[in-house]
Amino acid sequence: MEKRIIELEIHITEQENTIEDLSSIVIKQWKKIDFLQKKLDALMERFLVLEKQSKAHVPVTRPPHW
Repeated sequence: MEKRIIELEIHITEQENTIEDLSSIVIKQWKKIDFLQKKLDALMERFLVLEKQSKAHVPVTRPPHW
């Protein structure tokens, strides 16, 4: 019976270590996703500003084949 309890304790300890490792990985991934989302938002904003600036200078005309 004592051997069984020791095996269960070892198993629980291994699971706790695995959970801690996975938690650490998830935290790193969350930080990276957050960083990338902020970069994407900034790039989208810059793109929209550039798009607005370029549209103001392009005249709307009919193609020559019309």
